[in-house]
Amino acid sequence: MEKLDRLDFKILSYLQEQGRVTNVGLANAIGLSASPCLSRLKRLEDAGYIKSYGARVALEKMGDYLMVFTEVTLADHRVADFGRFLARAREVREIVECHHVSGGYDYFLKVVARSVSHYQRIIEGLLESDAGIEKYFSYIVLGSPIMRDGFPIERLFGGAE
Repeated sequence: MEKLDRLDFKILSYLQEQGRVTNVGLANAIGLSASPCLSRLKRLEDAGYIKSYGARVALEKMGDYLMVFTEVTLADHRVADFGRFLARAREVREIVECHHVSGGYDYFLKVVARSVSHYQRIIEGLLESDAGIEKYFSYIVLGSPIMRDGFPIERLFGGAE
């Protein structure tokens, strides 16, 4: 796909905030007529710039839950060790994010659980599964004063400062 332009960035930015917008609504918001807007949207979808459309669910409305950030250090650092850990981590649906990072540990996980004991069972399951974990540190989230669902696309790629 050719390089994205200002209108492409506007489309992507707007869709992050208003994923259920109609094509006409999107066209009006970015200053295009409906037909060219739809063509651009299809091109962005086909090129893989739009991964999916979905709902942001409010877990706090459903009941109590725990969010835990976990630093994981593996015992060994061969390619197979990283693959084995990732294979085990992918099986755990409560691990909602997994980031391979530089620094003092290997992976940074975001885990959601019903309770501390539920989180402990998740970690114990990983330890017993031969995932190759040497040590882990857990950080229970007490509050999240800043949470953004989207990325500052236009600031990162569209030339806006």
